[in-house]
Amino acid sequence: MNRRDRKALLVYIGMVAPGLLVYLFIVAYPVFYSVWLSITDFNPNRGGEWSFVGLLQYKTMVEDPYFWHSLKNNMIVVAVSVFGQIPVAFVLAYILFRNKVKGGPFFQSMVFLPQFLSTIVIGILWKRMFSADGPVSKLIQIVSRDPMAQFDLMLRENTVMYPIGFALIWMYTGFYMIIFLANLQKMNVSMIEAAKIDGATEPQIFGRVILPLMVGTIVVSTILAIAGSLRGFDLIFAMTTQGLQRNNAMVLPIFMYQTAFQDYRNEMRFAYGSAISNAIVFISIGLILFSNFIGRKFNAQEEY
Repeated sequence: MNRRDRKALLVYIGMVAPGLLVYLFIVAYPVFYSVWLSITDFNPNRGGEWSFVGLLQYKTMVEDPYFWHSLKNNMIVVAVSVFGQIPVAFVLAYILFRNKVKGGPFFQSMVFLPQFLSTIVIGILWKRMFSADGPVSKLIQIVSRDPMAQFDLMLRENTVMYPIGFALIWMYTGFYMIIFLANLQKMNVSMIEAAKIDGATEPQIFGRVILPLMVGTIVVSTILAIAGSLRGFDLIFAMTTQGLQRNNAMVLPIFMYQTAFQDYRNEMRFAYGSAISNAIVFISIGLILFSNFIGRKFNAQEEY
């Protein structure tokens, strides 16, 4: 290696090293620490000695009914995101792209507006909207002419995820709509014009021209939706009241938070919470790999 190459290497290392150190300290170290903590009985608050316990925390996790209850609710959130937010966002983006409504920029801004608001604020807003004496209950009373009618879906275990799913769609649809709209706008419109000349109807243009070209974007959006759904904490936490309602709407991040930071009776609560957080990562990776497999089956060729 000559002097010039060594100098270039030193410059490269000098530019990369700060970012690499920040990444190792902020991202890599917590990940490895979490994995190590989940296979030991170490309590950071207590300190002192620790011992290796293997997969004991993971065994405890899979035997915990609260884990499976949280996982079920998380899968509902994933389903709402993948089969609710993304299709609605894609249809809205297509409508705006094809100028099917007047005042497109206004509607685009309104759909995207929730992205400018704090998630906690949105959670409190919908919590108030769906409360037993909130605006939705008042509307039901007016429509049904029953002064005792109430919106009680948030109060029942088997229906609490319905209003939460609605709030999730309202909040995040605008984000995916902008992604789809940006990719639609860089599409070659001559293909659409050629299809129209050949006599293609609007549904045929949508299903046979636009949709195949957007498979790559849909896969990327699906990956974002899955990752966001499995780490979602703040909206559900803000929409539910501590106690039975939050337990009914329990998802894995809230389960991990309550286990690690509120279950003071469990001396290994941090190790158990780390096991739950690692399970979230493993489930996310599995679902993302499955999404990529489906994308390859559809021969996604979109460039980003």
